[in-house]
Amino acid sequence: MGFGITEIVLILLIIIVLFGAKKIPDLMSGIGKGIKAFKKETKDEDNPGKS
Repeated sequence: MGFGITEIVLILLIIIVLFGAKKIPDLMSGIGKGIKAFKKETKDEDNPGKS
């Protein structure tokens, strides 16, 4: 069971209302940095010999 177009649009509208259009780029940047750090840490766990 996935999300349809209407659900995605509704979620995006709620995000815009909650955070405001000006803060969304900062929010997305923060999420991107968090994901990048998470991937780096999990990669480091897979290869404990490399540092």
